Amino acid sequence: MPKTADISLPDPSRWKALVFIALAQLMVVLDATIVNIALPTAQQDLNISDANRQWVITAYALAFGGLLLFGGRIADLWGRKRTFVVGLLGFAAASALGGAATGEAMMLGARALQGAFGALLAPAALSLLAVMFTDAKERAKAFGIYGAIAGGGGAVGLILGGFLTEYLNWRWTFYVNIPFAIVAAVGAYLVIREPEGARNRSSLDIPGVVLSTLGLVALVYGFTRAESAGWSDGLTVGMFIASAVLLTAFVLTEAKVKSPLLPLRVLTERNRGGVYLSLGLAIIAMFGLFLFLTFYLQVVKDYSPVMTGFAFLPMIAGMITGSTQIGARLMTRLAPRLLMGPGFVLAALGMLLLTRLDVDSSYVGLILPAQLMLGLGMGTAFMPAMSLATHGVNPADAGVASAMVNTSQQVGGAIGTALLNTIAASATTSYVASHAAGATDPKLLELQGMVHGFSSAIWWAVGILAAAAAIAFTFINTGRPQAGPVAAGSDDGTGVADEVKIPVVAH
Repeated sequence: MPKTADISLPDPSRWKALVFIALAQLMVVLDATIVNIALPTAQQDLNISDANRQWVITAYALAFGGLLLFGGRIADLWGRKRTFVVGLLGFAAASALGGAATGEAMMLGARALQGAFGALLAPAALSLLAVMFTDAKERAKAFGIYGAIAGGGGAVGLILGGFLTEYLNWRWTFYVNIPFAIVAAVGAYLVIREPEGARNRSSLDIPGVVLSTLGLVALVYGFTRAESAGWSDGLTVGMFIASAVLLTAFVLTEAKVKSPLLPLRVLTERNRGGVYLSLGLAIIAMFGLFLFLTFYLQVVKDYSPVMTGFAFLPMIAGMITGSTQIGARLMTRLAPRLLMGPGFVLAALGMLLLTRLDVDSSYVGLILPAQLMLGLGMGTAFMPAMSLATHGVNPADAGVASAMVNTSQQVGGAIGTALLNTIAASATTSYVASHAAGATDPKLLELQGMVHGFSSAIWWAVGILAAAAAIAFTFINTGRPQAGPVAAGSDDGTGVADEVKIPVVAH
């Protein structure tokens, strides 16, 4: 006879817990962009060579992306609250090390440590939401807030990074993490109560850990290297081949071992698979856009770092509105695909506006409305995507299912930066070469070439967002969540629930 866990009263401290979980998520997302603004100054102070400059970003991305699945499994095994607090304190210590860096090696080591502890706390944060908020309407609000932070935090990082670098010192882009992390860790320790029976105590899949970590590191590094060395570079190609071999071996291993790191049931459920794929594609488009708009505003329009950060505010406002006012309000009334699909379509239309960029484009007339459309679309789509990522999942698998969301975002970010930047650079080179003969102002030609490259790459981003919308419409077929409490399936220690009811859906 199937067992079903009793429906207990909602955790009275769940909304307080959300504050600290959201604060931690904001810190992790901020860190992905805040260091970019400070990098030129930090490079000069620490005498980091141009060739090694990218490693300040890459060291973080490799550790974060490579260890996410392991971090998610540790959260399932060790307890999400404990993993979350340890991740926060470790992130704070690594940030202090980065801020105090006296040379290149110390900086790169600190960035790798930040990535490793980020890989612990990010999946723990999302999976805590998944197991603490079981009422459909409350879940919609909680994931709306989380989705807004996940989507808009990167742009906030540009503002904060600009302020700290321009008015204080680049080191404060690291030190600012410390109060965030300590407040979130203390708050989480005091108010979070993880539900009983939500752990997966089965043994750790060591071969899976090794293969997934090496495979993801090779994949992220391949895309990162492609940006600087080119797609035909021998080491770039070698990284892609190694990644394909390692990840294939990982999938084969997971299909055979008794207690897999990533149970294939997490991936093969069509709704979760659709979320991971569409979210990854959307992040590819978004990361490329952040890069292009930052360069456009600072190099072409001559905005200061602080002005550039403020110029991204409409996108942040759009994301917050889309997540908390549109997505959260409609999530219990509409099927997820009817929010995600149109959300990605609206974002694609906003991106389409930006293909008209030229040297003299008006911020108010073109960039502002495009950002509002992008923000509204992404915010509306991200909210149900974050919630649906743990759709119907066994609570004991919530950590690794959440880690897959972060993995799709991290890999998507690496692909987006490398792919779209390569397309833009190639289009810029071709434009300058074809117009050089008749040019009277070399500086103007250089700017025109740069903007032409941006608009060419943005066309690709439009197509990628359209593909994300198509996947959301076709893969995701679950109905709207029903209002009211939902129960978690009980776990017998094998990682398979007898009866899973998170969330209840109406087909």
